Amino acid sequence: MKKNNGGRVIYISSVLGFVALPFRGPYIASKFAIEGLVDTLRLELRQTNIKFSLVQPGPIESDFRQNAYLSFQKHIDFESSDYRQDYKKMIKRLNSPNNAQFTLGPEAVLKPVLHALESKSPKVRYRVTFPTKLFAILGRILPSTWMDKILSKVAD
Repeated sequence: MKKNNGGRVIYISSVLGFVALPFRGPYIASKFAIEGLVDTLRLELRQTNIKFSLVQPGPIESDFRQNAYLSFQKHIDFESSDYRQDYKKMIKRLNSPNNAQFTLGPEAVLKPVLHALESKSPKVRYRVTFPTKLFAILGRILPSTWMDKILSKVAD
């Protein structure tokens, strides 16, 4: 791409690439890292015509929650944990039919990906779902202590 002075690089991040929630540390760390990498690459290659975009989906219909729950069951002895009550709330939330609130189908990610690929001026960030858009705004205008309170409620 550098030799050809052009190209597109699209990373799929997450709302959890810029917002932290409890008990999701490794996943959040990986998404924060992607966000930082893309920002760094964009700055390092600003003299080229290589465009970098982040797609930040938020809740999308997939097997993600189911797979995360299976991994949790396999690796976490929650009954012996100091966080037992928090884990019980999480299990209840994951098994709740209301868990799909604000969740969009996978096709919702297609439109921003196509725009990032085809546009003369692709956006740096494409926020797909309502929670992603909301928390991007709130994160800019609210003090961290307020965001922590809000995110703690979201996580319950």
